[in-house]
Formats: sequence, C-alpha cells, structure tokens
Amino acid sequence: MSDQVAQAAQSAGSDPIVRVTGISKRYEGGVQALEGVDLDFPEGRLTSLLGPSGCGKTTLLKIIAGLLEPNAGEVQVAGRRVTGPGPERAFVFQDFALLPWATVTRNVAFGLELQGISKAERREKARHYIREVGLTGFEDRYPHELSGGMRQRVGLARAMAVDADVLLMDEPFSAVDEQTRRKFQEDLLHLLSVEKKTVIFVTHSIEEAVYLSSQVVLLSRRPGRVSKIIPTDLGGLESPDAIRRSKRYLDTVEDIWGMLKQYLLEDEIK
Repeated sequence: MSDQVAQAAQSAGSDPIVRVTGISKRYEGGVQALEGVDLDFPEGRLTSLLGPSGCGKTTLLKIIAGLLEPNAGEVQVAGRRVTGPGPERAFVFQDFALLPWATVTRNVAFGLELQGISKAERREKARHYIREVGLTGFEDRYPHELSGGMRQRVGLARAMAVDADVLLMDEPFSAVDEQTRRKFQEDLLHLLSVEKKTVIFVTHSIEEAVYLSSQVVLLSRRPGRVSKIIPTDLGGLESPDAIRRSKRYLDTVEDIWGMLKQYLLEDEIK
C-alpha cells in the first residue's frame, strides 16, 4: 500500500473496511481501464471516486461489487477476498433498476426476499426504509407512477433495507434536476449519520464529491490510477448552506477543478 493511501486512511480516522490492492482491468479489445490501483476505504465514511470521463470509476466500483473480475490484484471486504457479489455490499444503480411490475414495498423488500427473510419481517423493514427516504404514502405505487427522483429513493431504500455494510453508488443523483439533487445529498448525509454505513460513491460532480465525502479519490486519465487522495470532511459545519459557503469547501472545489483541468489540457495537446 502506498504512503499516500496509508496517510489518507489514517486521516479519515477509521480502519479500512474495503481494501483494493493492485487492481488492473483490461477489457476485450485491448482497452486498459485501470492499472495498479491501491486504495483503502475507511469504515463508516463516504469516499467519492472522481476523475475524467473514461478513467475507470464505474469499472472500479463494479470490481468492488464483484460484478466484474480484475485482470490483476484483489479486493478485500472486512478481510475477506471478493470473488463475486455478497450480502455485505449493496449496489445503487444510476438507472434505478426497479422491477416495473412490483410495488414500491415489493421493490424495497426484493433483496430481503432473495435472502429468505419472512414476509412479515421484510414488509416491516421495507416500510421502515420507505419512511426514511420520504416515500410514506407511496408504498403501493408502481415505478411508472413515480417521478425519477422518487424512483431513485426507492433504489436507495432497497439498498439500505438489506443492511449491507458497504453501499456502492454509481452516479445515483445524475438523472434528477439540481434542486432534487441537492435535497438527495442532504437526505443521504442525514441517513448515513443514523445508519453509519460505508459508502463508495462515483460522481462527475466536483461540488457533490466535496460536499458529501470524507475523502475524494482523484483518478488519472485512462488507464485509471490513483492520482491524489484529498481529505474533505466538512462535518463540523452546522448546516448544508454553511458547508457550501465555507472557504474550505470552495477552496477544495477549486483545487480539484485545477487538477482535472490539467488533464483536459493534456488531452487537447495530444
């Protein structure tokens, strides 16, 4: 593990629950998506993966989820090597991935149903998380009767309901308008303050990454490598508006933009 990764894990103040060691991924056709990625993700914190388009953010997330197999390296969750999907990890998809024929309650309870949880228990859990994401009154609605934002809330509730230790979120708020996105961000931070989950969050938004995260991992242009790990914990501020107006938040956003802009300039030169 590199000194940079070790220092970031220490500064986050938690032991790593997810450890990525030497991960490389080459797709058929010869595209090298990732090369030699070493990362630690601290327990109970939110880490954002940020970088230029095509740098391998979603590829890395899917490898951690066990949905893709790397060509080299390994992922460990709570000290166990990842060889496929597992109940300790839950994936929140960008495109909601809801069952169109199932009600909100059935969608939220779907993962519990696969685990063999009794009908009464999974219904109780589903109702609890439906309340937590602000969808009380919509329990018996179907996905086509919901707005995009509401469908994404169902996806989040489903991921929370299975009680996984690690939530893997692939640009979960990218398909909603800016006002809804900001509300989702605030709701997610509130939910995580209660649930104490570890979250690995892929986003293209610098502002979102800095606002949500304890640390931002900046990946280089393809093939993606760890370029920099930036501590961004702003939890000491008293309100969302205070965070977004704070000098530390604004300076961090500008610093990261400067790094990403350099990648864009290098691409233009090429």
